[in-house]
Amino acid sequence: MDHYQPLNCDLYDYLEIACMHGYRLKVELVDGQTFEGKPLTTRTAPSKEEFLQFADGIEDVRMDQLAAITPLDEGASFGRVKLGNSFCAT
Repeated sequence: MDHYQPLNCDLYDYLEIACMHGYRLKVELVDGQTFEGKPLTTRTAPSKEEFLQFADGIEDVRMDQLAAITPLDEGASFGRVKLGNSFCAT
């Protein structure tokens, strides 16, 4: 996989909100794949790569592979958020 690019800090908040509220998400990846899942938490590997962890046995997703997320729950506090190509300036 390519060199990790940290997600833009402003966009990271949407992932935290989704985890806190238990939103079920439609997840779009940069390679065009999509799936639905419930994020549980985020984690940082010793290599400093950040991942979004899901319930239901879904494999962890490296955050720079996320293109967009859309909450599927009615009344969610945000709509579709584009994440792809939005990295922190380090």
